[in-house]
Amino acid sequence: MLKQNKLSKAIKTGLVTCAFSSVALSSAMAQETQTPDEAAIAAAYEKVVITGSRGAPRSLADSPVPVDVLSEDDLASVPFSDTNDILKTLVPSYSLQRQPISDGASFIRPATLRGMPTDKTLVLVNSKRRHRSALVQIGGSGTQGPDIATIPASALKGVEVLRDGAAAQYGSDAIAGVINFVLKDNDEGGSFSVEGGQYYEGDGDQVTITGNIGFALGDKGFFSLSGEYADSDSTNRGEQYCEDWFCADASDPRGAANPYLSDPDFVAGLANANLGGENVVQPWGQPNTSATRVFFNSGYEFNDDMKFYAFGNYSESEGDASFYYRYPGNGTIEDLRQEDGSIYNPLEKFPGGFTPRFFGDITDFSLVGGLEGEFANGITYDFSGRFGSNEIKYTLKNTINPSLGADSPTSFRPGDLTNEETQFSADFTKYLDFGLYSDVLLAFGATYMEESYELTGGDETSYSAGPYATSDPWGFCADGAATAAGLEVITNGSTLDCANGDDPVYQVVGVGSNGFPGYSPEYSGKYERDMHGIYGDVSSDVSEDLYLQAAMRYEDYSDFGSELVGKIAFKYTLTDEFNMRGSVGTGFRAPTPGQQGTTNVSTRLPDGLPVATGLFPALSAVGQALGAEALKPEKSLNYSLGVTGSIDDLNVTLDFYRIELEDRFYAVSTLDVSTDETDADAYANYLKLEAAGVAGANTIGGVNYFQNAFDTVTNGMDFVVTYTMGDTVLSTSINYNKTEIDSDASDFLNAEDQFDLENAIPEWRGVASAKHSFDALTLLVRANVYGSYTNAIDSDATIKQDYDPTVFFDLEASYQISENVTIAAGARNIFDEYPDSDNSDECCGAVYWSSNIVDWQGGYYYMRLNTVF
Repeated sequence: MLKQNKLSKAIKTGLVTCAFSSVALSSAMAQETQTPDEAAIAAAYEKVVITGSRGAPRSLADSPVPVDVLSEDDLASVPFSDTNDILKTLVPSYSLQRQPISDGASFIRPATLRGMPTDKTLVLVNSKRRHRSALVQIGGSGTQGPDIATIPASALKGVEVLRDGAAAQYGSDAIAGVINFVLKDNDEGGSFSVEGGQYYEGDGDQVTITGNIGFALGDKGFFSLSGEYADSDSTNRGEQYCEDWFCADASDPRGAANPYLSDPDFVAGLANANLGGENVVQPWGQPNTSATRVFFNSGYEFNDDMKFYAFGNYSESEGDASFYYRYPGNGTIEDLRQEDGSIYNPLEKFPGGFTPRFFGDITDFSLVGGLEGEFANGITYDFSGRFGSNEIKYTLKNTINPSLGADSPTSFRPGDLTNEETQFSADFTKYLDFGLYSDVLLAFGATYMEESYELTGGDETSYSAGPYATSDPWGFCADGAATAAGLEVITNGSTLDCANGDDPVYQVVGVGSNGFPGYSPEYSGKYERDMHGIYGDVSSDVSEDLYLQAAMRYEDYSDFGSELVGKIAFKYTLTDEFNMRGSVGTGFRAPTPGQQGTTNVSTRLPDGLPVATGLFPALSAVGQALGAEALKPEKSLNYSLGVTGSIDDLNVTLDFYRIELEDRFYAVSTLDVSTDETDADAYANYLKLEAAGVAGANTIGGVNYFQNAFDTVTNGMDFVVTYTMGDTVLSTSINYNKTEIDSDASDFLNAEDQFDLENAIPEWRGVASAKHSFDALTLLVRANVYGSYTNAIDSDATIKQDYDPTVFFDLEASYQISENVTIAAGARNIFDEYPDSDNSDECCGAVYWSSNIVDWQGGYYYMRLNTVF
């Protein structure tokens, strides 16, 4: 074989570093415009990928690292409006949780790739880093990653999922892998789709309207515009709130003993306790959401050696969900002795108790632009700049600030979160002839990034400490006897009894808008940092059978110092049909400004009971008082080894991997807080909060903070096989993933959290599908398989629940009415399967474990109309 010559200018233009808009991914619209002969020729080519390589696009089998390539047809076949759900359905190593009661996580859901949280997966759009969302998940891994839901499927030409560590190639965060979203680049025609559906339970109605249109910019440019409107109603898979401490179900024996259920006003008030329109005081399910999303992609070729490109998005979305039901006597709804000596109870505002309603309005914006081309000396260049912003504005309704008593409003603006990023990059490639088997590709570049995270304070009533944050706020009593002020209200008819320790005069209640206290001035502010980095990447076919790649990257952060990482990868041809491939590399992830600065007080279930829990920054006065240390970057060592092969129409890839993660970022297990002096540790924590000036410290039951808490080792395997039999395509993808703690984590995590980290996610996950075409009719059957897993129920991990494997089957039939119109109908989870119900880890009306990655919404049926033009 002759040595590889330098690529022609036309091909080189398509190889500019990180310019994925030219990647050859098939699209339904493009196929519609091809002649039959052209379509047959195009189908004969293998899918190619450039993610993970900075040189010429390589076929999936020839890639030195494992990559999933999802086409436009693949994405369209999944009946979800959220791109997160589409990835979960098609990529077994990608998992997603539904958290119905978890503050902002109800709207921006945490996901994992290869068992690693979203912030350890680098997300790209057209090869450019996607900005993070403003939400920091308050529990567990404290993820702050991009909001993938802001990327509408209608804008996508394809998705490439690199399942391998790639920090040396792309920078911080690429520990578990890289997901690259490739935007449509059509200069004519377009598509339009309308889809509607509903869950078998009769709720969760969903409507999605999407479209795309392309325009030519002169003879050498394009402008592709995509839009999406999606609206989803809430679901409920719970039952009426009924626990040993309070039961709102009159048909339950525990409810029969509840004196409040004999009060007609209270019973009537239960119907309005939750204003989310559900028939229980606390629903469990998906929230109400609606979103409008717009994405554009454009490019213009000035000449053979220079091209301008730009793309960006704007989206607005809103959602609302419920918090935990507040029942009488729970520390929030209590009798309070007012200034005139009378008694006030929040039941006057909410006769049946109340369930706080949480609203999030999310605005996402990005703009990327650049010039790419080739210098006269053969060096290709890509000069780019990007800006991204994500803002969340919170509103809380149907609740109170208990400490304000009767003066409390019932609606609050607790504050806003804003994450912004600005980045400038210069990337270059050059083919060099060293007299080897083929030319050596040298890729190199530099980048500079600024990022900021801002917490904007809420309205004063959302965080202020009212008079009832302290005992006897009006000075009615002293040493068990009435003072002059107390005697005066008694004279005026008050029932004040200072000798009774249970008199409402001594009652203390919580501070701030209950459910989500607002950001006070001392916990508001802006956190900023900057980063600059350089990288180098060399690759070449050093022989007819061996391809080698090596990369190094140096990045320096203003808040964490510098880091140097590297990677080596290879692909070796064993036979004409089989290849071996592998890699080894180091990676890192610097904690974000948001993870360093976020603070939150919310209701959580550390031992199955609702407790007000505060999360504070590690370097805050509270964090330091509790023993937190300054955060530092996570570091990883990644290994992968696999084989790829094909025999006729059978294609197989098998990859094994190992991820050693050092100083893993995690929220420590909740530390108890109590004013009870007999509980030494909890009381000591209370004193620390008091000393740090935390308002309402006496009403907080737990506290935690983020820390580099322990090391982990993740071992796994990805197996992908496809087989084509004429008009039938069969495919199976299987992922095995097991994470184990590799250091002593007992100082940071209790036994339950340690056990759940290692066992609460299925180790086996698989997707198998069969697609067959009968002329105009196409049938698709898909099976999503989840293996068994175990969840610890108590903090000592002495009680556990085993969950059996679950299989969901999807079925879709599509019929091509005409050359341009297709109608489809189907169902996901067609047999209406659910995971095992929860035994006792959840409370308060939950039937299923809410953090389960196995979907617990049940079957869903839909219809869809597609047109192309």
